[in-house]
Formats: sequence, structure tokens, C-alpha cells
Amino acid sequence: VVGVTLQLYDHGAAVQRKSACCAGQDIADAGRVADKIGIPHYVLNYESRFREDVIDRFADAYVRGETPVPCVLCNQTVKFRDLLDTAKDLGADALATGHYIRRTAGPGGPELHRAADDGKDQSYFLFATTREQLDYLRFPLGDMTKEQTRALADRYALPVAGKPDSQDICFVPGGRYADVVLKLRPEAAEPGEIVDLSGQVIGAHDGVIHFTVGQRRGLGIEQAMDPLYVVRIEPDTRRIVAGPRSALAIRTIRIAGVNWIGPDLAPGKSLDCEVKVRSMRPPVAATVTLDGAGAAVVTLVAPEHGVAPGQACVLYDGERVLGGGWIAREDTTVKSGEKAA
Repeated sequence: VVGVTLQLYDHGAAVQRKSACCAGQDIADAGRVADKIGIPHYVLNYESRFREDVIDRFADAYVRGETPVPCVLCNQTVKFRDLLDTAKDLGADALATGHYIRRTAGPGGPELHRAADDGKDQSYFLFATTREQLDYLRFPLGDMTKEQTRALADRYALPVAGKPDSQDICFVPGGRYADVVLKLRPEAAEPGEIVDLSGQVIGAHDGVIHFTVGQRRGLGIEQAMDPLYVVRIEPDTRRIVAGPRSALAIRTIRIAGVNWIGPDLAPGKSLDCEVKVRSMRPPVAATVTLDGAGAAVVTLVAPEHGVAPGQACVLYDGERVLGGGWIAREDTTVKSGEKAA
């Protein structure tokens, strides 16, 4: 067994950040654990890859008026592409990670299933895992609860048994996404208008990067009647379209960049499933129709509110992960004086 930790961003700036994953302290802790159990430990510097494949794409998505999921990109690129290739180059038989998800033997090969601990399940962030990758990956914590994991660490006197869970996105201090985007894309702070569904100007803002679909707080509009929500973001015109919660209801979702690891499904044929449109939401009933060219249409049985472009839409059959894709932005613009569709 060989232990590997990835250094993904500036080590010196990260050492004191205890609530973020892949922080500098994590590298030191992993080294202490490896020393305790008597295995070699290596730190791989993937900073440039992480910057290009995760941080830059994160910033660009916000500029486009989308709400990205950098943890999916990280798993999809630097972990299950670059690190997996390195493991194979080293002649390893498998790559085991600490993700809370299960790899289960199925009639057609290994399948991806939700974790036993529903509160720690990470399947939403791993929808892009391919069949080929599943052949090589192992998830030893998938059948355990976090309490059982900590108990094992305590049993073997590992120095991280009581370590707090990571919560923040590793490169976003304090959850202030806009600060990161502004640093990388300063032009994203251009002001614009806030309009209602008819195109009437009702306010102003200091950059589309401060908003996401479904957002209620932070609009800065005096509301005498019903609360207003961000219904749509129009990056080309730098306009935020606001409306009542009912305007957020959506039944049809188009997704791109689809990774399908479910049973064979012919293009144009529909399959009943459940979907998650945000990581913390429960799965809801839907049907999915693949187009055979990397895209799909998801039709929800009941409307969902606040479906944000750029987020992941992950598909399930019970506990099994069927795959998923990225929620596409509808290219619609509310013109002044024109009622929205």
C-alpha cells in the first residue's frame, strides 16, 4: 500500500485552514497516519492542473451566470483522471479513496451506489465516474457510517480519529465565492439592472457573479408585497431577472456532458428514475431521455424550484447511480416591456 496526498493549491496559505478539504494541514495529517501504519507517503503537486481544470472553470462559470460545482470537476479531472493515471503508472492494482459511496458488483460489471450513511453520501459529486474508472476504483468507507469510521481510526490509534469534518470548498475562504471570481476575473464586477418578469427595471446590482438562480437574499430591492427571487441570470446583458417563487417552478431540464453508467438505454427511449438537482436536496421522481450525443432531457413528475444552470443533475435508480450531467442554461432573454414566457 502506498499513500498519496494531492497538493492542490498554495500550501503555505492553507496550513491554518482546518475546515477546508485538501488543506495544508490535511497533507501533514496524512503523513502522520502513513507513518503510524507503516506505509510510504508521497505528496503530488497538482496545483497547475487544479488551477486550470477546477479554479479557472469555476470562475468562468460564474461569469457566464452559472452556478458551478467545483468538487465534481475536481473528482472528474485531477483525482479520477490524473491521479488514477499516476496510480496505473506506478503499477498499482487499485486506487482506494475515502469517498462515501459504494462500488457494488452488478450483472454488467461494477456499479456505483449511494453510501450507507445517507448524511455523508457523496454520490452527487461522483456522477462523472466512468465504467472504466469503476473497474479500478475502491471505496472502502461506502458501507460505513462516519461514526464507524471514527471508531476504527480510534481503535488503531490514528491521530485523525477526532479530526473535524471538512466543510468549505478548499480554495474559497469562508465561502465567499465572489471574492475568488473577482480576483481571477475582475471584469466580472460590471454593474447591471435587476428587472421583473415583464422587463421593468426594479433595481441595480454590482455584478452577476453575486447571484444564483433561486436566491432570495441580497437583491437590495424594497419589497412591499411578495418576496422576489432570482429567476434567471442574463450575463450578456448583465441583467438579473427577478420574480415570485412560482416563476422558479420547472418541469423540464436539459443536461449536457452526460456520463451514463446505468443499464443500456437507446437514444430517444425514456427511463423512469429519480434525480437530484442540488447536492442537499432529496431525489425526486422523473424520466430521462438520452439523445445519444452526450445530452439528455429530464422530465420531472412534480416541478422543482431554483434549478440553476451549471449545477449537476444526477440520476438514480433507487440506490444505484445511473449517471448525470450539467444543467444547461436556456438562452432566453427578457426584453424591456416584453412578458417572459
